[in-house]
Amino acid sequence: MSQSGQAVAQIALPVPLPQCFDYLPVPGHALPPVGSRVLVPFGRRRLVGLVLGHGESQTPANKLKAIEAVLDEGLIGPDLLALHAWASRYYAYPTGEATQLLLPPALRRAKAFRAAGPNGFELTPAGHVAAAEETSKRAPAQAKAMDALRQGARTKTQLTEHGIKAATLKTLVDKGWITPTALIETMSPVPGPTLNAEQSAALDAIVSKPDGYQAFLLAGVTGSGKTEVYLQAARHALDRGLQVLMMIPEIGLTAQLIRRVESRLGVRCHVYHSDLSEGERLSCWQDAMAGRAQVVIGTRSSVFLPFQSLGLMVVDEEHDASFKQMDGARYQGRDLAVVRAKSLDIPIVLGSATPSLESLNNAKQGRYQTLVLNERPGDAIQPTWRILDQRGQHDGLSPELTDKIAGHLKRGGQVLLYRNRRGFAPVLMCQACGWQADCHRCSAHMTLHQSQQRLQCHHCGHQSPTPRRCPSCGDPQLVPLGTGTERLETVLSGLFPDWPVHRVDRDAMSGRHDFERLLAEVKDGGPCILVGTQMLAKGHHLPKVTLAAVLDVDQALFSGDFRAPERLGQVVYQVAGRAGRIASTSGQVSEFVLQTRHPEHALLTQLCQGDYRAFAARLLDERQAAGLPPSEALVLLRAEAHQPEAVIAFLRSAMAPLAQAGLQVQGPIASIMPKRGGYWRYQLWIQAPSRRALIDGISSTWPRLYDLPTAKKVRWHVDVDPVEL
Repeated sequence: MSQSGQAVAQIALPVPLPQCFDYLPVPGHALPPVGSRVLVPFGRRRLVGLVLGHGESQTPANKLKAIEAVLDEGLIGPDLLALHAWASRYYAYPTGEATQLLLPPALRRAKAFRAAGPNGFELTPAGHVAAAEETSKRAPAQAKAMDALRQGARTKTQLTEHGIKAATLKTLVDKGWITPTALIETMSPVPGPTLNAEQSAALDAIVSKPDGYQAFLLAGVTGSGKTEVYLQAARHALDRGLQVLMMIPEIGLTAQLIRRVESRLGVRCHVYHSDLSEGERLSCWQDAMAGRAQVVIGTRSSVFLPFQSLGLMVVDEEHDASFKQMDGARYQGRDLAVVRAKSLDIPIVLGSATPSLESLNNAKQGRYQTLVLNERPGDAIQPTWRILDQRGQHDGLSPELTDKIAGHLKRGGQVLLYRNRRGFAPVLMCQACGWQADCHRCSAHMTLHQSQQRLQCHHCGHQSPTPRRCPSCGDPQLVPLGTGTERLETVLSGLFPDWPVHRVDRDAMSGRHDFERLLAEVKDGGPCILVGTQMLAKGHHLPKVTLAAVLDVDQALFSGDFRAPERLGQVVYQVAGRAGRIASTSGQVSEFVLQTRHPEHALLTQLCQGDYRAFAARLLDERQAAGLPPSEALVLLRAEAHQPEAVIAFLRSAMAPLAQAGLQVQGPIASIMPKRGGYWRYQLWIQAPSRRALIDGISSTWPRLYDLPTAKKVRWHVDVDPVEL
């Protein structure tokens, strides 16, 4: 260290700037270890930050501020700090995002870290004496707790299930009759089905090298038993004293999966996602760090959990776009899970019936080992496929599909109809002058929600009452065009009054447990109709569905987004996979129907051959010919402002430094939705001869964009490996 250099801690703070900030140690103390959580003054605020490094500063000591307090020394370990450093460079996000990614919300505030207390209780020697002498019989609630603990230690959950309250336990602790103790809660595992030959081969490959990194792409048709392979691989990890992380794309998938995992593995699952309270997320975070959480099921943010001994990672439905963070640090959770598994030298399984083109390309390049499941276990068979011509139909249901629905219901089957449009109708139009209800803040129509008599923009959330007359010409004849799930529910209820119709979308399933209750009801219930959006297409096991249908795919056929055909194929195959899970011996014939106004379209012809991997291989060839991801990497520099001129000016000023870094830059190009929430949106397309050259060029350039005069007039960010345009 030079004579004038000051020893400083380099601290990441939750501010949108591409740098760490230098701070002196707490007066009279040494610098806190790297990974420590600290409290520092920042302007007029006091912020919680993370120490990411040590260094020296040439700034005079009287110009530097000191750390106010060290909240937790070395809280974040080297493996997670390295993961953040890799992600920050690759995904080009500000260093301060470390505090948002590595710390649960409860630890982002100026509070001392408190480790979670033991999760169970046991009798003390004095408690055994008191229980034997029936000392507590004068207090029935205490006696009940003592009796429960006489056979051995019990967890808080087990005691609560016996009706024992926390206040009773506190009283017994104060008396010295029971004491808290750390327990790993176990249950009696339920044996699973015998694996078929394909499942056994996949499992053998995964567990053959348990101590080394290997990425497996488990490509199995819907209903082929991928989850059973996950569970038995997890059992191998648990038997070796290791932890398991299973990542899923949606919160709605957790309840059904948790019950199955707990039943099969005989351990309590810990859950980690944004819909939990701060206390629940903190508890899971602490249990993962302490090793108490043997199995964690979480969404994309769970990739940053601090495990003590992680031994297996699973990414279920790996193709789902929900694994990509769409604001703040725009990381891809699936890909970051692979990076973490490689750094920990452990296996990772990416599973899907409809693998992403990125994963298929990685398998083609030899980075992933492909494991294929083509058969459904038992007697379940794939449904038959049929394309129905929707031309001339106005209510979203062709007569032939209506007849099929009636036939399946009469034979005791359930029907699933997919329409990715919630609301009553996507457009409200005046018959006299052609006026349409458009959002004044977005380049989009307002959706009619008839039951609530309101118009809503599904992009920015703007709402307004449904007009009685045309705002343009005053004519009262306003006509809803198109069909949403609310309209379908109304039509189906009229056509089939003897059977229940369940609508599954964010409007109908607004409660925290609404969807979970409905799935349980449908799984054990009789004939019914399910009509809904993407919530219905995401990996749910509905064994009584014998007819599944996608009602409108035409918009995806002509989208300006090059990913639209891939997403269409994934949705079609996922929805088709909801049918055909019933045993062939039941006598039920399972069907899948795809309605379209373009039945002759080549893409649909390819889809209906029923081979997703062949369909995806064709798309990969087309992407390679066009120089598009995944054959060539892509980065978008996005910007938005209330005035389009400011956005275009910033992007044009950014082109020169990007080009100087050897990058190929195109634009400015308007986003597919140019205006959203009152902001005009444009972007630059950035590519390079290789992914390494692209990331090197971006990482060296994007921090300099903050210094551009035009940058102060816009909101902008870098999106590496974007999933939407």
